[in-house]
Formats: sequence, structure tokens, C-alpha cells
Amino acid sequence: MAILEDPIKEVLELENYINGEWVKSDSDQFSDVVNPATGKTIARTPMSTRKEVNAAIEAAKDSFPDWRRTTPLARVRCLFRLKELLEENFEELSRVQTIEHGKTIDESRGETRRGIEMVEVATGIPSLMMGYNLEDIATGIDEYVIYQPLGVCCHIAPYNFPFMVPLWFAPFAVATGNTIVIKPSPRDPISQVKLAELVDEAGFPPGVWNVVHGHKDVVSVLLEHPDIEAVTFVGSTKIGRDIIYKKCGETGKRAIAQCSAKNYMVVMPDCNVGRTIPALMTSFFGNTGQRCLAGGNLVIVGDSKFYEEFLDAVVDTTSRIRIGYGLDEATQMGPMQSIDGKERVLAYIEKGIEEGANLRLDGRQFSVRGDYPDRYFLGPTILEGVATDMKVAKDEIFGPLMSVMRAKDLNEAIEMANGSDLGNAHAIFTSSGKDAREFQYRVQSGNVGINIGIVAPMAFFPFGGMKDSFFGVLHGQGRDVIRFFTESKVVIQRWL
Repeated sequence: MAILEDPIKEVLELENYINGEWVKSDSDQFSDVVNPATGKTIARTPMSTRKEVNAAIEAAKDSFPDWRRTTPLARVRCLFRLKELLEENFEELSRVQTIEHGKTIDESRGETRRGIEMVEVATGIPSLMMGYNLEDIATGIDEYVIYQPLGVCCHIAPYNFPFMVPLWFAPFAVATGNTIVIKPSPRDPISQVKLAELVDEAGFPPGVWNVVHGHKDVVSVLLEHPDIEAVTFVGSTKIGRDIIYKKCGETGKRAIAQCSAKNYMVVMPDCNVGRTIPALMTSFFGNTGQRCLAGGNLVIVGDSKFYEEFLDAVVDTTSRIRIGYGLDEATQMGPMQSIDGKERVLAYIEKGIEEGANLRLDGRQFSVRGDYPDRYFLGPTILEGVATDMKVAKDEIFGPLMSVMRAKDLNEAIEMANGSDLGNAHAIFTSSGKDAREFQYRVQSGNVGINIGIVAPMAFFPFGGMKDSFFGVLHGQGRDVIRFFTESKVVIQRWL
């Protein structure tokens, strides 16, 4: 069993990155960052004071005028250098994610690659930020649109992709001439510390990119501060809708709130079984089920023979998933990121059984590769006979639990998916172009997969979301996020 080297040798005392300097917090409140595979504390995160958050915002505000006047070509030179540094530090960044989150090293490498792709796309801002014009809208009068930056923006990050998700927004924010304050999740903030170190090395001017640690008190300051123009958030619907989006509406801030999911994976009897089952494994159990693109409900369409044969194969493949420390190259699924998360999944397993579902595979019975405490580990679970009105069918569980349903035809499967309050990333597995088009046309989902288990848009496309999975007008990534971080100024001119 080959275990990769751990890049964190001692407990880190994390600091804030404000105005181009690392600043020790004056707070007397700290949160421990724990490696969920080993149970060992690897860092201490300060719960920053109001004064420290205000200092970061002030630094971003003061740096904005000069950064805005910096030409787009000069701004992206910093991003080009950042991309080079990310490539040079690719493996260390990936290992840090595994150590602080628990995901497998392959999953971390994928996350690092996706993050780098965001920076890569943002380097195209001299073209992507171009406006448009038309001469002679009337005799001797011309009109054109200019895209200008907003000012100080902030990002409130989730724990499930600690490195990548802030990069859905930050590179585009600074490329378009804004400045930014990032608040990492206190559960796994080391990735953002490492990223800020590279930002500093890349030559961004002081105050353009800032990082402040903390919890909900820091979020409150960011949401209330009059100098914050735009807020981006990825997390639960409850927080995104009831706190982030509501407060931004009250204070007149732009907002992107990408929230919870309960994704339906619809399997048709004409699917390619040999390719569908591996896709379902990564969808439901990749990242230990802790992602908004994870499969939640598996809907099998067809007769009893196809249903039984297909589900038997799913159960067999799932039962052979190798659970262990993510730095072990052979591990296929790591631990839950937190004990609270594990207990949440355990409670849903009990609830599903109580509601009448059949426990086809019990994830509470598992073995871990290597000598590691099992406090954070949990095996994949499959519940069969789940109905759409059960809590396990409706709620985002955020863990390795598959709820299996049956539908008599595609129409019923689509109605089941559309009955959910959430619409993030539904998918269909089929060999029929007709059924695929019908599904993508009718299903109420911001991201749609056709024979794709993880419906993750590339950096140059927006990350969709519908219903209670998204609050806002423009999404993260792609052209949407560039428009989000810029204001349209319309100029009509006539020279006499």
C-alpha cells in the first residue's frame, strides 16, 4: 500500500492575507482543522474579528482605483504567472486538499486541474470583456456599451471543494478589474492559504486579493458592509436563500448563490450498462457523495428483469469500492469531511428504513484500508424501494447514500425529477437520441447530463442551476460570471 508523502509536517497557525501581507489574528477564538483520515489536528484557524474583516475590505477598496486603471493585458499577466505557479505546485496543492478534506488524491488532482482551468479562461479577459457598438443609430450619432468593474467583491466558500470553488469566481473578478475578499470554510482553509501564497508570488498588487478566516460572524460583516458590491456563495439552500440572497437584496448587492441539489440519475433499459455503472459510481460515491453534482436518486426505467439485473450489478460494484486514506493511490473513497457530516448520513439511513425503504447495501458495515481510526469513515449505502415523498428522496444528504426508485417509462421519470424543489444536475443514460432530447427539453435542471454522471460544466460555460438550487440571475463561470462582475455603461455620442 503506497502512501504519498504528507506535505504538512506540523500544526499550522493560519493567518489572514490582507493588503499583500500575512497578518496574525487578534482573535482568541480558533477552530481546529482535522485530517479526517487520521483524526489528527493539522492547523488552527482564527475566527477573525470585525476589525480584521473591515481591514481586508478597506484594503480592497483602496487598491481598486489603481487596479481598475491597470490595463486588462497587465492584469492578466499576473494571472498567467499564477497559472504557472499553480502548475509548478500542482502535486502539493492536491495533497493538501486530500489531507484537509479527505477526498482521494485522484479527486484532488481533478479539483486542482479544474481550478487551474478557471485561471486559464480568465486570462482571456481582454477579449471576453469587450463591449459592442453601432455607428449612426441616428444621423451622426453613435452608441456603444462599455463593461466596467464593480469594485470590492467577496466570495464565501464551501468545504467540499476548498481549492476549486473560489476559483470559479476570484480569477474572473480580478481579471475584470475588481478586487476581492475570500472567506474560506473554517473546516478546510489551508488550500486557500496556499493559493494566496502563490497569488502573492505572482505579483498581484497589495489589496487586490485578500483572505480572511472565520465563520458566520465574518459572513455577517461581509454581507452588511456598504463597500462590498457583489457576493458569491456556494453552499446549502437554507443559507443561500434565507441569509445570503435575502441580505444582498436588502443591501443592494449583486449575488450568486449556488445551492443544494438532489440530482436524479435516470437509467433507461437501452443504456450501455458497462459504461453506465462506472459513471454512477463516481456520481454517487465520488468525493464521498459530498458535492452538489452528486447523484442522489437513481431511477431505473424498465421491466422487472432489467431492474433486478441492473441493480444487482450496481450493488456488486458498489460493495467493492475500496475505502481508505486518500493519499493511498489505491483508495477509491475517502472519509467524510466531518463527524457531523457522517452522523447526518447515518440519521438519513435510519430515517429511510423507518419510512419503508429496503436496505440493499449497508454502509455502516465497512472496512478501511490501513490502520486508521474509523470515526470519519463510512461505507456507501444503497436504499431500495424509495418513494418521492420520503425525506431520503427529497433532502440533499451530502454523503455516500444512493436512493433507488422505479419508473414505468421516461415520462414518469421526468415527472419524478421535476417534482423536486431542487434543479441542479439531472442526467439520463440511454442509447436513444429521441429520449435524450425529450429529457433535456423537459427536465427542470440547470445542468443536464446525457450519459454523463457528473454534470460539471467546463470553465468557459456557466455552472447552471434552477429552482431552489440557484438564486440570482447570472451564474458562476463562463460569460455569465464576466457579466456578473461588470457593469454595462451605455454611451450615446454626437459631435457637432
